[in-house]
Amino acid sequence: MSSRPLRAALALAFLLPVAAALAQEGFPLFTTDFPPEEFAARRAKVYEAIGADAFAVVQGAPVPAGYTRFRQSNDFYYLCGIEVPHAYLLLDGAAKKATLFLPPRNEGRERGEGKMLSAEDADEVRKLSGIDAVASTEALAEQIEGQYLRRGHRVMYTPLAPAELGSMSRDLALRVTADAAADPFDGRASREGRFVTLVKERFPFVEVKDLTPTLDSLRLIKSERELAMLRKATHLAGLAILEGMKSVKPGQYEHELDGVGKFVFWRNGAQGDAYFSLIGSGPNAFWPHYNAGKRKMLDGDFLLMDYAPDYGYYESDVTRMFPVNGKFSQWQKELYGFYLACYREILKAIAPGKTSGQVIQEAGAGMDRVLATAKFTKPSHRKAAEDWVAKYKKSGESEYPYLGHWVGMATHDDGPHVGPLKPGMVFTIEPALTVPDEKIYVRLEDVIFITDKGAEVVSNDAPWDIDAIEKVMKEEGMLKRYPRVYPAP
Repeated sequence: MSSRPLRAALALAFLLPVAAALAQEGFPLFTTDFPPEEFAARRAKVYEAIGADAFAVVQGAPVPAGYTRFRQSNDFYYLCGIEVPHAYLLLDGAAKKATLFLPPRNEGRERGEGKMLSAEDADEVRKLSGIDAVASTEALAEQIEGQYLRRGHRVMYTPLAPAELGSMSRDLALRVTADAAADPFDGRASREGRFVTLVKERFPFVEVKDLTPTLDSLRLIKSERELAMLRKATHLAGLAILEGMKSVKPGQYEHELDGVGKFVFWRNGAQGDAYFSLIGSGPNAFWPHYNAGKRKMLDGDFLLMDYAPDYGYYESDVTRMFPVNGKFSQWQKELYGFYLACYREILKAIAPGKTSGQVIQEAGAGMDRVLATAKFTKPSHRKAAEDWVAKYKKSGESEYPYLGHWVGMATHDDGPHVGPLKPGMVFTIEPALTVPDEKIYVRLEDVIFITDKGAEVVSNDAPWDIDAIEKVMKEEGMLKRYPRVYPAP
């Protein structure tokens, strides 16, 4: 045996017991949220989709910039659960076999940050994950050429949509790519585009096809374990908003409620934000994605708090609105009360087997009944209410009626928006009523699970009824118990 293989064998013999010991000491090297069998079942569906004459390659996420904890990309995690930077997963459609490619061991980084799975841990990785084979990333090109192209498998599937990383949905990922392309002194291609370019340069006869639609369709229907993760993420979102209700008072800054939410998330095991907190007071609430958090909240402001965590790669999305001073004013009672009654009509109409258009049509009839008996002090508010109901009903007549957005591994999960609602689908509704001239914006958002029996609203930890909100806001919250160290500017 040469010295290099001998050193590798000795290193492996040393590292396997270390890996097992670290896992026992609370330093897990593989997820405990899903068993290997669930990842294998997901991969089996990919084999079926790509067929026996093709293979697929999925890139893992790169090392993050700065002192930021690594978070795997959603699609890669979905297929194997491995949390290692710069990893690749190769799926053989003919043999129905998965090969994981990991970077070689980096001893210096491990001395500073702890054990990280590497190519030298092949036996341990197979045991932990159920992956069929493990190799070094250095061997990826050779394996593609030797085992696939020579056998005549000239079709390679890979996700072409930008990867969803931490606090990222595809809409934002696409915006990042577009902004870079529009910058005359940047112009970088997406990482996915760069990967395809390199593959075509090295193997020009390969036909590259998009794996994204397949993965989107698979992720659309959640398993029981996925639903459990989403339930936890949604529960934490509700608790964070509930604590915001208890803590808020005039004179505070919007970003202080961001801190409250982060505490609730991290204290309960979340790995980050699902998205930047959308905490807008007064006129700032009018901008749906306002996130600066710099305004001092005033007595009489109506506050929007839209915030949720990333819990084990599953992200929620919940919104509530409440008065900063803890008491709904007359116009807030009228407009919000009307909105809430209509919102309940939408929730009541949601059921498995219905299309989005059917839900909107049925809800619209209920909203008309609410509007007929609603009372408004200001004519402008009545007009806004009438316009909102009419617009909502009209949306159900479009070719692709929009009921809400999917939720899952990304806050704005992607997937087809046609056909009937099916068990395992998870989405939010977030209709917005606006009074543009007064910069008034009213919106709630709840997470809904479609089940065999109906539709379950799982985001009910934070109240939405006026009396319940006012009652909660009388309680003492964190910010009232822990004042600022430095006075407000």
